[in-house]
Amino acid sequence: MSSTISQPTATPPRSWPFEEAQKVAQRLAASGKTSALFETGYGPSGLPHIGTFGEVARTSWVRRAFTELTGLPSKLIAFSDDMDGLRKVPDNVPNKEMLAQYLGKPLTRIPDPFGTHDSFGAHNNARLQAFLDSFGFEYEFASSTQYYAEGRFDAALLSILAKHDEIVAVIKPTLGAERQATYSPFLPVHPKTGVVMQVRIDELRPQAGSIVWTDPDSGERFETPVTGGAVKCQWKADWAMRWHALGVDYEMSGKDLIDSVRLSGRICRILGSEPPTGFTYELFLDEQAQKISKSKGNGLSVEEWLRYAPPESLGQFMFNQPQRAKRLYFDVIPKAVDEYLANALKAHAQAAHERPANPAWHIHDGRVPQEAHSPLSFAMLLNLASVVNAENPEILWGFIRRYNAQATPRDMPFLARLVEYALAYYRDFVRPAKQYRQPDAMERAALSELADNLRALPADASAEDIQNVIYEVGKRHPFAELRAWFGCLYQVLLGQQEGPRFGQFVALYGIAETVTLIEQALARPASAA
Repeated sequence: MSSTISQPTATPPRSWPFEEAQKVAQRLAASGKTSALFETGYGPSGLPHIGTFGEVARTSWVRRAFTELTGLPSKLIAFSDDMDGLRKVPDNVPNKEMLAQYLGKPLTRIPDPFGTHDSFGAHNNARLQAFLDSFGFEYEFASSTQYYAEGRFDAALLSILAKHDEIVAVIKPTLGAERQATYSPFLPVHPKTGVVMQVRIDELRPQAGSIVWTDPDSGERFETPVTGGAVKCQWKADWAMRWHALGVDYEMSGKDLIDSVRLSGRICRILGSEPPTGFTYELFLDEQAQKISKSKGNGLSVEEWLRYAPPESLGQFMFNQPQRAKRLYFDVIPKAVDEYLANALKAHAQAAHERPANPAWHIHDGRVPQEAHSPLSFAMLLNLASVVNAENPEILWGFIRRYNAQATPRDMPFLARLVEYALAYYRDFVRPAKQYRQPDAMERAALSELADNLRALPADASAEDIQNVIYEVGKRHPFAELRAWFGCLYQVLLGQQEGPRFGQFVALYGIAETVTLIEQALARPASAA
């Protein structure tokens, strides 16, 4: 069993999960509740995507901080709105023609286009749970279809029926003229076709607990109970109804739902409950700065991220500044890996009361493994793989052992994982993008002098001594700033715009090998750059 570091904290650390947890603690103190319910919502019309993971991860961190602050029990519900009618066929699923025949029906009443589950909703729910389970999240899965059918929402639905007109008055001003004329919080499920109907409600019958409506195609009139899963609420009302019925204390949501949160909060109060404490996070953007979408499948999936980096790095990406919009594409992975490595290393040196302010503490649920470290950054491994055109781990390990004679995959398992990830990332992203440039006359002179100075160093010179030589050479030549000198090293020698701390790279790659690299670059014909 791996050794870990863990501890309680007496005072709230300065990190956003603890700030949010403090709000939940204050809410419970005001209400007299002795346990907290956290919720995350999921619309399973498309495959689960990385944004869904982010919401569950972030909510879990707030819940963990709440436990640390108060010691009170809590629960996290991952709620799937799988009773929602399918509005359009997602872009990234098979058998689109088959799905198109079921538009309007609840996702749990539509055949699975993948052919693995009882319904499309069940398939996507299973996908959601599988990747949440793979990260070790503690949660209780909840199905909208099941909750409606089992009557868990019946009392709340009857309250909506009793306060129907008051709720409609809240929503109507936000709608266009056509929808204003037909809006009701209730969407009856057609008893014959199974379609979730968006129709005008002809009559409310609170005493009977039912609504009366007319099929616009057949003209047939139906009386439908609002209980037992015979209706589905429109989503703003549904969100409020869920908060009220379950007693939700905390739920996050994206910036695009600010108005919906406000409206659902008003409905929740009409039903007699205080809406949950909330947190608005910014949206993730794809390579073209467009919002990622589970139906489009743009941006990164969890599976894609984990092909190139450890799961801890994905946690680090999600932890950073959740109220700032961030591009979620392949080029963010190396930075996230190295930020995680830096925080994990820092955690081992921190005092117990300081660790809860560290992202690694949250990522590891308060217990940062001792083996979660690497003597080399991910960026360094990528650059080494790039220079030697590595095709297998053994090539990199040969250089790693030169830098650290005790380094072996068995003794440094986390580094071994990073080596595998770095090779995959190098093959798919670094190698295709490599583009060397020719040095100008001034840069050529500086590179030639650097080669001469490196030759004069002992073979076992330290990374710091090598870095000092590199600095001194750069200072002796008329670069506008030292950053331009290092840009020259990266672009001319490595074929990329950015790179590692060069002294450490030379110590890892080898002084003689670096001299050869410089000589080859200076001899490279212009047509090869």
